[in-house]
Amino acid sequence: MKLRYDKSDLNVIQSRQDIQKRVSELGSEISRHYQPLLAEGEMVLVVGVLNGAFIFMADLIRAMTVPLEVDFIRLSSYRDGLTSSSKVVMLKDLEADVKGRHVLVVEDVADCGLTLSWLIEHLKTREPASVKLAVAVDKKVRREVGLALDFVGFRLDDVYLIGYGLDAARRYREFPEICSLPADA
Repeated sequence: MKLRYDKSDLNVIQSRQDIQKRVSELGSEISRHYQPLLAEGEMVLVVGVLNGAFIFMADLIRAMTVPLEVDFIRLSSYRDGLTSSSKVVMLKDLEADVKGRHVLVVEDVADCGLTLSWLIEHLKTREPASVKLAVAVDKKVRREVGLALDFVGFRLDDVYLIGYGLDAARRYREFPEICSLPADA
């Protein structure tokens, strides 16, 4: 795979404006979901899955209107940055205690579902009040395991995507649009 692209080489799948609009809608939807669940003084624990989720998560939490706390977890299932090994390794654990809390996991993309399924089951062993999942992009056609996505930004085709946190071997996360790699990639 060629890993050197200029923005002019890329096909924009979701524009910056479309992303901003959808994230705003998701923030409202998520806030409506959690508002009646939170007792006085409680906060939603928003867990970002590093590295891909940080851009989406930053935009999403600014669009939410419920009290929240932010933490991060880092997992890996990619051997070379491009293909999944099907084995999940935790590289950074949460600092916050999830017991009895409403947890919102935020991820950039749900594709085969192995990593997110592992994470959801792992978090449930810590006895949260609830665990919900928000993803910027759902590529359901690639799903290998059952996975309930509670809040979805975009449902997109099975093309290799970059930008808005999505990467190719740790590159191109900074592009503000969601783009597909050229056919010669």
